[in-house]
Amino acid sequence: MSVEYIFTIDEQELRYDVQLDREFDFSAKREEAPVWTQLTHHQCSNCPLTTKGCSHCPAAIDLVPVVQDFQQLPAVTQAKVRVVTQDREYYKETSLEEGVRSLMGLIMATSACPILAHLKPNARNHLPFASQDEFILRSSAIYLLKQYFAYREGSRPDWDLQGLITINQELQILNQAFWQRVHDACKSDTNLKALLSFFNLSSSVSYSLESQLQQIKPLMLNDDESPAMAATSGVSRLF
Repeated sequence: MSVEYIFTIDEQELRYDVQLDREFDFSAKREEAPVWTQLTHHQCSNCPLTTKGCSHCPAAIDLVPVVQDFQQLPAVTQAKVRVVTQDREYYKETSLEEGVRSLMGLIMATSACPILAHLKPNARNHLPFASQDEFILRSSAIYLLKQYFAYREGSRPDWDLQGLITINQELQILNQAFWQRVHDACKSDTNLKALLSFFNLSSSVSYSLESQLQQIKPLMLNDDESPAMAATSGVSRLF
């Protein structure tokens, strides 16, 4: 399964085919890889990998083509972006900041990084150009579905979403270190702004999940409807 991103900037076309289940060779030497991809270069403080088993950061290695292609382009540069999945296509004329943010987020979420592995269920249901509300809604829904399956298997579910907050706190530590990696590689602001906007989405879960959920609560319930009524109101109310 793959997702293809196609950027058209003036007359230039850039294509990125992201394999969602790609393999990563941890033992490869990678002598020609950029310095900023080395595992010890601004390594995340919570990274479980060591140089004994992995010389380079998996997520950084996967991002090399994107960083190199966009590092000299301003973030405000306009592009036509097509995203092609197995089931549908998306299209948006937008800034490189938003397009690259969406692409970087998908690549990082499907990398072999053990911390970013928490995002793989989101990546398999990738929504390009997701807004803040969409990110919160999808992240919370996927996490709650995992808790439901845990409940069905006899485990104790986390209906309060404390685990989701913990996951995003771990991601926030990763975000800060990874921004330093890309900062060392960039000659312009496109990749930096793309990373910052992507990181801001996940940081909102760490610091203000409850307030974010309150903002989307009206989308889940009618003004005159209680949660219990919403659960039993029938399919006809969806249309």
